[in-house]
Amino acid sequence: MKILIIGSLYEPDLGPSAPLFTMLSTHLAQRGHQVTVITMVPHYPSGRISAEFRKTLISSGVEKGVHVIRIGLPSVDRSKLLYRFLQYFCYQVGATVASFGQEYDVVLAANPFLTVWLPFVSSVVLRRKPSIYSVHDVYPDVGVTLGIFRNRTVISAAASLERFCLDRSTRVRILSESFRPGMHALGVPDSRISLIYDWVDTTLIQPLNGGNSFSRDFHLEGRFVILYAGNIGRSQGLEQVLKAAEHLSSDQEILFVLVGDGAAREALQEQARKSQLENVMFVPFQPRERLPEVLGSADISLVLLSKGIGYSSLPSKLYSIFASGRPVLASIDKGCETWEMISKADAGICIAPEEPVLLAETITMMKNNAALRKQLGQNGRSWAEKHHSPQSAAEQFERLLSSVLAGVEQ
Repeated sequence: MKILIIGSLYEPDLGPSAPLFTMLSTHLAQRGHQVTVITMVPHYPSGRISAEFRKTLISSGVEKGVHVIRIGLPSVDRSKLLYRFLQYFCYQVGATVASFGQEYDVVLAANPFLTVWLPFVSSVVLRRKPSIYSVHDVYPDVGVTLGIFRNRTVISAAASLERFCLDRSTRVRILSESFRPGMHALGVPDSRISLIYDWVDTTLIQPLNGGNSFSRDFHLEGRFVILYAGNIGRSQGLEQVLKAAEHLSSDQEILFVLVGDGAAREALQEQARKSQLENVMFVPFQPRERLPEVLGSADISLVLLSKGIGYSSLPSKLYSIFASGRPVLASIDKGCETWEMISKADAGICIAPEEPVLLAETITMMKNNAALRKQLGQNGRSWAEKHHSPQSAAEQFERLLSSVLAGVEQ
C-alpha cells in the first residue's frame, strides 16, 4: 500500500504522539509499505523553532524508510493560545500544499480538525481517497473542559468541523473505549469505529535501577522520587501535586520531580516559589533516548488529569510507565479508561482527581510498602509487553488500512 499519514507531531519533536507516529510509520515501512508523512517541524512544547528547521517552508527527506515532509512554522510562544492557533493555521496551509502531487492509496489523519481540516479536505475529500481518522482527544469536549472553547458559536463551529472529518472518513480509530460515547454524539456509528490502543517502545524503555546518570545529574539519589514526566499543561491539574507536596514537606526523603514543559509550567514554578516548596524540582524536557533513565529514576510515577478530562482522554505516558516497571499513582476520573486499564493491569493505584490530601496520603502509604511497589511495577511491565508493542500496533493498523482500501476497491 501507498500510505499518506497527516499528523502534526513526529520525531525529533517532543510531543507525546511524536514517537508513536514515528514507530508506526517505521514499522509499516518495514512491512513493505510506501509511507509518506506530512508533519510539522519540531516545535513542541514551547512553540520555538530551532535554527536548523527555519531554513525552508517545506522540507523533505527519507528517515528510516519513511518519506517525511516537514512544514515550516513561525517560532512563537506556544503558551499563548492565539500563537498556537497561528501555528495550526500555517501547518494546515503548508500540509495542503505538500499533499498536492503525492501519490497514495489511503490516508491516515490524526485529529483534531485544528491541525488537519484543510489537508484532510485536499487529500481525502477532493481526491476521493479512503481514509482513517485517528481520534486522540474528543473534540470539542476537551476544548470546552479546558476552557479553550467558551462561546456557543465557537463550540458549535468546532463540533461541525470535527464532524466534517469524522463523517467523511471511511473508518474512525479510537484509542480508548471511553471515546465511543463522544463519537456517537458526533454521529459516528459503531460500524465505523475501530479500537486500537496506543503503543510503546518496549525495547527502548526497560526497567532500570534508580541509580542512573539522570538521577546523578539532578542529585536524585537517596531521595524517594515522585515523578511526573510529560506535558505540563492545563489539562493535568498539576496544581494538586504542589498542594500534596505542601502536605508532605516534613518528609525529607520525598522529592517531587516534574520533567517537561508546557503552557502551565511558569505559573506552577511561580506557585512553588511563593509556597517555598523545597521538595519540588522542575526539570526541562529530556531527549527521547534519555526517557528510560528519567522513568527509571522514579519510585512512583504520576498520571494526572483534571476532573472530567479522563472520560475523553487516555494519556500515552501510561504505557511508558508500564514499560519502565514503575508503579503508577493516577489521579483521574473513576471509571474512565485510564482507571480501568491500570486496574486490569494491576499496575498501580487510582484515586479521585483534585484531592491533594488523598494524593499525599496515598504516596505515604506506597512509600511504606516497597513490596507493593515492586509487584505493581512488574505487573505493568508484563502488561506493556503483551498488549502495547509497536509491532502489534503496526499489524492492527495494516489490517485496518487494508480493509478500508479493499472496501473502496470492491
